[in-house]
Amino acid sequence: MTNAAPRAADGSGGRGDAPATDAEAGHTGAGTKWLLALILTGQFMATLDVSIVNVAARTIQSDLHASGPALQVIVAGYTVVYAVLLITSARLGGRYGYSRLFMLGTAVFTAASLACGLAPGAGWLTGFRLLQGAGAALLVPQVMSLIQHSLTGPSRVRALGVYTAVLAAGAVVGQILGGVLVGADLFGSGWRAVFLVNVPVGAALLVAGRSLLPSVEGVRGRKPDVPGLLLLAAALGLFVMPLVLGHETGWPAWTWIMLAASVAAFAAFAVCERRVTSSGGDPLIETRVLRSPALAPAAISICLVLVAFSGSLFTAALHLQGALGYSPEHAGLLFLPLVVGFGLGGLYWRRLPARLQPSLPLTGLLVSAAGYVWLGFVQRDGAQVGVAAETALGVVGVSSGVAYGPLFGLALSRVAPADAADASGVMNTVIQLGQVLGVSVIGTLFLSQVKLPAHAGASGHALSVTAYTVAAVSVAAAAFGHLGRRSATR
Repeated sequence: MTNAAPRAADGSGGRGDAPATDAEAGHTGAGTKWLLALILTGQFMATLDVSIVNVAARTIQSDLHASGPALQVIVAGYTVVYAVLLITSARLGGRYGYSRLFMLGTAVFTAASLACGLAPGAGWLTGFRLLQGAGAALLVPQVMSLIQHSLTGPSRVRALGVYTAVLAAGAVVGQILGGVLVGADLFGSGWRAVFLVNVPVGAALLVAGRSLLPSVEGVRGRKPDVPGLLLLAAALGLFVMPLVLGHETGWPAWTWIMLAASVAAFAAFAVCERRVTSSGGDPLIETRVLRSPALAPAAISICLVLVAFSGSLFTAALHLQGALGYSPEHAGLLFLPLVVGFGLGGLYWRRLPARLQPSLPLTGLLVSAAGYVWLGFVQRDGAQVGVAAETALGVVGVSSGVAYGPLFGLALSRVAPADAADASGVMNTVIQLGQVLGVSVIGTLFLSQVKLPAHAGASGHALSVTAYTVAAVSVAAAAFGHLGRRSATR
């Protein structure tokens, strides 16, 4: 397979490598909107379930008499399986068809959600929760691949803007919706509603998908790279598992052993892939995808943005509930300026003057850093959340949104449609790792300074330290984003 012709910075590409336009693909403008609504609803549903169980954890533990370790796996096991299987699932989509894998993943996710909602005990819930993560991993990589194949030029850029807004909304709406559903106790369902809410949505997606999803056949000629698949899955599992469970378990020796082993596993994966490529085989990730101009620095920048975003959400939620005594619903609603700002920035950055758009990643992330510093300053004494803090969250949301969308376009701007599956797997894994790193690293920094429940002043001081740290992460993200832009224009 030869390298495709270079693309324009907006991802439009030339005629040799561009995907079909809406008319060429047989989609009307309305048909494309319904397709996007379908696949992004699937993405939103999968993203929602990363956090929706958090606020139900105590109720689950009480109702099912779950042990501490079992509860940790119920909450975090979804994320672990999800992260480990993303690249493998992306490759399966490229081999067997993106639409087919999207439907399969949705079916598995929906069935597992129903099983979670009906689980009679903690052991059953743990197993079904892991299966739910596998279903999410099957469907999520296909979303970006379908966008890459179904749209081109400005339509694709707009779709990626909506995609980024969905990612931001899902992370916070999960916390809000989880609290509302548990508190409402619909029909006496209690915590079970946080899983059962997925069932009608998943069923509707399966029905609509039969007519809305395009027929994109897979490339069967590529042989499965089983050694690479196993090594990468092992490396990601060894890396993610201790990050997710480390703090709750007190960082025992096994967490550090697993992290060290993950380094060796990643090195073994790199050697394996090099050998597969040199022997003329089909590696799990095509090296030309990783060498695509701007992909690596833009992906690192996106990862750091998510470290900052998810880390600040997690620590702020701990502060609001553990020190200020806010309810989950109240705490979640306070993040609305962040979510709405991020969504608006991601959707409408294209309306800014064209001369300003290339500098948005750098400018936006530097403004985000300033917003985080502002948030840390106004909350340093543990005061009640007021207009100043809400304004700071809004500034962070808008500035992050206007940077995030262009970063995505930058990362994918020179990736050929034939490599969409590989690029989708890489980017989704980067996103997931960024979220895991944010919660684990920034969360550990916060909790190392204060033990909850705590006095508001002590917790406010810890929050300000983490906010300043997150600001530094945002500056690093800005630097990598700028490097990506320079790489794309060479």
